[in-house]
Amino acid sequence: MRLAGALLVVATFALFIARPDGVIAGSSQNGAAASVQAKLQHIERNADREHPDPTPTEFSDQEINTYFSAGEVKLPAGVQSVTFQEQPGVVTASCRVNFDELKAGQRSANPLLSLFSGIHDVVVVANAKGTGGQGVVEVQSVMLDEVEIPRFVLDLFVEKFLQPKYPDIGIDSHFPLPQKIDAAVVGAQKLSVIQK
Repeated sequence: MRLAGALLVVATFALFIARPDGVIAGSSQNGAAASVQAKLQHIERNADREHPDPTPTEFSDQEINTYFSAGEVKLPAGVQSVTFQEQPGVVTASCRVNFDELKAGQRSANPLLSLFSGIHDVVVVANAKGTGGQGVVEVQSVMLDEVEIPRFVLDLFVEKFLQPKYPDIGIDSHFPLPQKIDAAVVGAQKLSVIQK
């Protein structure tokens, strides 16, 4: 979601659509968060069927944001908050990131990477989709306190600080969809998951 944190947040969103059983931190009493929990349980039960019901399971961005804010998804260290906004094929993640906590003692002599320190507001825009049982999240832009970070600096940051801790994380992430999820479609303020 972060430059570092934002990339991880977008990856966390990818995990949410790809591996809902892997990011659940608890069971919520909040209405919207409880709705997400029930839908995730439906996806798990549906996956156990020989022929899953292909009726889409839909999550509104309000439900997703409530679920995250209720602490139902464990965010990476240093990511203090996150909200998502969905438009067709595009996810925008906004978060507040403590880069010192996120980097946890890692250092670099590269002066370009010194901007990733302290606490900052980060906005990540990524294309996201799931088709044919494969999920794809491709980061298009990252803003750090309203300043866009060049792609090569993002690549350096990911290589130095993120991939040692999270080897599967990158600017672009490709992953198999579990739970017999065939497609994940990002629409206007919603996410639809289709199982086959």
